[in-house]
Amino acid sequence: MSIWKRPVTLGEGLPTPPNTMGEHLGIKVTEVGPDYLRGTMPVDHRTVQPYGRLHGGASCVLAEELGSIAAFLATAPEDGMPVGLDINANHIRPLGSGLVTGTARPIHVGRTSQVWEIRLTDAQDRLVCMSRLTVSVIPAAKAKPAS
Repeated sequence: MSIWKRPVTLGEGLPTPPNTMGEHLGIKVTEVGPDYLRGTMPVDHRTVQPYGRLHGGASCVLAEELGSIAAFLATAPEDGMPVGLDINANHIRPLGSGLVTGTARPIHVGRTSQVWEIRLTDAQDRLVCMSRLTVSVIPAAKAKPAS
């Protein structure tokens, strides 16, 4: 049974919205399952630190992007809009090139808060980073889009 409360179609991959950090870093949603969302980010000149390894901040961006998209899909429009409240990341293994893949799964999906676990892995499915994102669901009457 699916946890999603908004319609989602994937097709050739779901790009992140234009003119956002996700677009700038090349993040793409590649798979949506009944209770998870998966996406990738290239490890390249945009996402590495000076030593040529995946930047911890870029890992956090991927984790927050995937967790936020998942939270959005798991929130009915009439219930409000999820916004990031806290992110935690443990960087486990360095990665110097290729793609990093993130998978967001719910730990808790409630009316006013959600907690998501996002695992980032390399091409050999080895854990690169483990992250947890907590979001607050702002009531629909108070939610306003950014201008």
